[in-house]
Amino acid sequence: MEIRRLKQEEKGCTRTLYEEVFPEDSKGFVDYYYTEKTKDNVIYTAEEDGRICGMLHLNPYMLSVNGTEREADYIVAVATRAEYRRRGYMAALLGQSLKNMYGAGRSFTFLMPAAERIYLPHDFRTVYEQEKRYCGTGEEDDFLVPVAEGDLAELSDKANQYLEANFQVFAKRDAAYYRRLLKEYASDGGCLMLKRTGGEITDCRVFMPGDKEPERPKIMVRIVDVRRMLMSVGLKSLIGVCFQITDPVIGENNRCVVVTGTEYSGVMLMDGRPENSEGTISVAALASFLFGAKTADEIGMEEGVSMSERMKGELEKIVPLSRIYLNETV
Repeated sequence: MEIRRLKQEEKGCTRTLYEEVFPEDSKGFVDYYYTEKTKDNVIYTAEEDGRICGMLHLNPYMLSVNGTEREADYIVAVATRAEYRRRGYMAALLGQSLKNMYGAGRSFTFLMPAAERIYLPHDFRTVYEQEKRYCGTGEEDDFLVPVAEGDLAELSDKANQYLEANFQVFAKRDAAYYRRLLKEYASDGGCLMLKRTGGEITDCRVFMPGDKEPERPKIMVRIVDVRRMLMSVGLKSLIGVCFQITDPVIGENNRCVVVTGTEYSGVMLMDGRPENSEGTISVAALASFLFGAKTADEIGMEEGVSMSERMKGELEKIVPLSRIYLNETV
C-alpha cells in the first residue's frame, strides 16, 4: 500500500471512487464538488498496483476559535473500495493526514461521520450536532429574495457579528465563502434566502425544493496538536496542574505538560516532569473535555485516563469550547 498526496491535475481520478461509495449524492452535487471544492483541497489516496483503493479529502476552512483565526481541515469523502475494506486503508490515510496536519500547525480537525463507531477508535469524539435552518415552501415571500452577489459583503459582516457574539468556534464568513455556498445549494436546486427588516439583513435560511426534514448530523473532532489546543481555551481562575497526555498516532503529543495561568493571562504551558504528574489523559478524552462534551469527572471514568481529585478540580477551572457552530456539509 502506498499513501500519496495527489497533484492538482490528478484529483479528478478519484471521482469514480466517490460516485461508487457515495451514490446518494446527485450528479449536480458531485459536479459542483469536483469543479469547486477540489480547487483548494488536499486529497490523499491509498494505492496498490497503481490503482486507487481508498481516499481521504481535507477541505480547508478558516475558523474563529475564541476570537483567534485558525486554519482547520474538514475531513470528508473518506472511502475505500468494497473489495479492499478491512485491510487498514482508512487507518493509514487518517494517520498520515493527521501527522501532516500536525506539521502544518493545525490545532484540531473535524468531520461528519457516517457512523460514530467508525471514528471512535481513531480518537475522534462527538462535540456538536448541526442545526440547519430551512425556509419551507410557501415561506419565500417572508424571505423576500434569494441571496445575490450584491448581498454577500453585508451578509458576511452580519453573520460574523452574530457568530462572534454567540459562539466560540465557527467558520469565518466572507464573500468567497457565500459565493461557494450558493453554488453548493444550487447544485441540488436550492438557494439561500434573505429576510430584510428596515432595509437590513435580519435572517438567512436555506431553501431546498420539496419537503425538508430537520437534520441534526453530528460533528466529531480530533485534536491534532495538544499544545495549540490547550492554548486555545480560557480560564475561570488561577490554575496549576501537571499531567501526562497520550496519543497513539501523533508521537509529538505524548508529553507531560504543566498548565498554568489566570482568567486574565489565559493558559500558559511548560514541559513537566513525569514524576510530578497528577494523572494521565488520552488525546480522545482531552478532546471531549476541551470541547465541553464531558466534564473532568466524566472523562476520569474513561479507559486510559487517571486523575487525582486535585487535578480534576484544577481542570474544572478551564472554560471549554462548548459553544460551537460548524454547520458546513463538505
